[in-house]
Amino acid sequence: METITKITKDKGQFYLIWLSSGEKLRVSEDTLVRQRLLKDQELTEEMIEKIKKAGSYDVGLQLSLNYLSYQLRSKKEILDYLKEKEILPEDRKKIVFRLEEMNLLDDKTYSESYVRTLVRTSDKGPKMIEQQLKRKGLNDEDIQHGLVLYTMEEQIEVAKAGGAKAMKRYRAKSFNDALQKVQMHLMQKGFNREVIDLALEELSFEKDEDQELEAIKKEGDKLWERNRKLEPAKRRLKVKQSLYQKRFDLDSIQQYINEKELEDEE
Repeated sequence: METITKITKDKGQFYLIWLSSGEKLRVSEDTLVRQRLLKDQELTEEMIEKIKKAGSYDVGLQLSLNYLSYQLRSKKEILDYLKEKEILPEDRKKIVFRLEEMNLLDDKTYSESYVRTLVRTSDKGPKMIEQQLKRKGLNDEDIQHGLVLYTMEEQIEVAKAGGAKAMKRYRAKSFNDALQKVQMHLMQKGFNREVIDLALEELSFEKDEDQELEAIKKEGDKLWERNRKLEPAKRRLKVKQSLYQKRFDLDSIQQYINEKELEDEE
């Protein structure tokens, strides 16, 4: 037999039942009232187990309701959260079922809300959103249910915004290299080739010749200096290959090398 030595208020709607053995039982207010728990009350092992089970479910349900009050959650997020809070495995399933009955937990609704939010606030394409929803435990059917809301027009607009921003970041590179990096950036963000092509077509980036000359001079000077110990022919070839790999056009590369060789002769 155990005796309740004291009952104290815990966070939220919870109470701590202190037993004579030193053990503490965390219960909800409902469990406290339903089980008629009082100070100095004696409890059998059977009663303690019953309180633990009731407490696990009630505490888990209340924690879940609080967790859901901030934003929608997926079933997996709720289950992971309850596991973290050490709610009994059988109670986790019961709590998820109860939340579904209360229309507070639905992965299809979650998918819709998640997609709408990311379309409005992020630069992510459908494939990246799909990956994120998978990590949140949604099945393919529920994921596609939400992704349908991400229209082609919206994808193009989001890709255009991301592409324009990325091009500014790569403006110090050759135009062709910058364009390729923008394409790769959009692919990594989860857009497909069709959307990327349409977005870039609408953006219609154009080469700035002055900027291109500045870029090749900046990259070329570093390479020219780095390979200064090579014989002239090898140095010229090495720099030419490196600039070509950076997607500068051959005419610009040759013009740059001719100018550097003239400088060296002076």
